[in-house]
Parts: sequence; C-alpha cells; structure tokens
Amino acid sequence: MVARRLVRALPDKPTVLDVGCGAGGMSVALVEALSARGGGTVVLVDAVPELLDAATTAARSAATYETDTTTASVRVRPVLADLATERPVEIAGPAQMVWASNVVHHLPDQRAAVLGLIEAVAPGGWLALAEGGLSGKFLPFDLGIGEPGLQERLSAARAQWFVRMRENTAGSVRLPGGWNLVLSDSGLVDVTAFSYLIDHPAPPKQAVRDWAVDQLKWYDEVAGDVLHPADRRTVKQLLDPEDPAFLGLRDDVFLLTANTVYLGRKP
Repeated sequence: MVARRLVRALPDKPTVLDVGCGAGGMSVALVEALSARGGGTVVLVDAVPELLDAATTAARSAATYETDTTTASVRVRPVLADLATERPVEIAGPAQMVWASNVVHHLPDQRAAVLGLIEAVAPGGWLALAEGGLSGKFLPFDLGIGEPGLQERLSAARAQWFVRMRENTAGSVRLPGGWNLVLSDSGLVDVTAFSYLIDHPAPPKQAVRDWAVDQLKWYDEVAGDVLHPADRRTVKQLLDPEDPAFLGLRDDVFLLTANTVYLGRKP
C-alpha cells in the first residue's frame, strides 16, 4: 500500500533508490509496485553485505509481474555503500524517487544527510523519508508479573537511549526542527506527510511473538540499564523460554504501531 502510493506520481519506468534497504522488506514492495505500473529500476543501497545480499535476492524474486495480457520487469541493482562516507548521487546516480526509512537519524549530521539524499533526486523527483511516528506497543498493560505498565517504562527508557545515542555519536549535530521543516528548508517543495498503521492484534501469529521477543531483547540491550531492577527482573522472566511467562508463548502479545513518511519534491 505504501509503496504503491509513493510510486503513483512517478513517470513511466522510473528509477527508485532504496537507501539503507536492510533485508529488503520495502525493496520487495517497491519492486512489486513498479511491476504493477509497467516496470522500472530499483537500486538497493546498504553498508552490510549480508543484508544487501538478502534484499537483492528477495527483490529479484519479485521483479517480474505477470497478468493475462502483460509482463512487466523491474531491474534490481545492488550497491554496497556507507552513507556516512559516500554520496548517494555518486554511488547510485539520479533517481525519480529516493526512499530512506529510519536511516538518517543514525547519521551524525542529519540535515547534511538529507541534503545528500536530495542531491540524488532527479529534478521533479521525490524524496520519501520515513522517520518517527508512534512508538510500537506489543505488551498488555498488566502481564500478570511485575508492576503493570512495563510497556510505557520501556518506551521511556528507549527515548533516553535515543538521546544518549545521538549525544555519543561523533560529530552529532542537532536538527533545527521537525522533519517537514528540514525538507522545506533544504529546498524541497510540496512537502507533505502521511502515517500508516501496523496492527496485528492478539492472539498473535508466532511471527508476531518472535518479533516481540526480539524487540524486548533489543530494549534490554540498549536501555535495560535505566530500568528499575524490578523491571529488569520482569524482562528477564519474559525472555526466559523456561519461564511460564515467556513472551514467545503468550497469547496476549500484539503489535500496534504507526510510521510517518515525509515527502518533498525537488524543483
């Protein structure tokens, strides 16, 4: 749905640059969206070879769209590159759309990173920046163990971690304001934003349980030190496959979050 909405305004057979593609979830969606409208090129960029390989394999498997009357192909081109040291326009060339999801906030100078992405956008093309939204929830308010409200305290701990992460990033530069202002101040026009909901209610599929376990492990690794000792004990129980409260076996786990995409057109 998001990918189809993004490519709707692009010219025929466009080039779309997927920056920080990871394992290729959005890469596949972009390939399918371009296939459905006649083809094009998707350039995948990531700094981790294993992730880039996985994204390339997944995207190429989705690169041909067939109906009773037509077959549309999408070219998939992988590029191994680190945006912290390389300019997107030099590694991937101009694109009718540049997509970057949860990438820019990891870079020291976020505004400079946005300017680098804009440089890779062809005139009249679009930058689509997925940043922010609502922090994902996956735990019921009362787990039956520990103090109720653990999810809210985990979210607060994550916010503290993010501030520390930015402060400890070498050469870190604060943003002057929200992402829409960054895009406007960087010279883009027709700046807008939209959000989309991800909702997997309880009782969950096992994939949601597995995701929740991985998410809680991540919370524990990056922000566990700021939790109260009692909460840390609860987290330990939830992550213990031998404990009756193990998150991977619970039927009250869910996933509810909202992501925001900021859009701007290059004059």
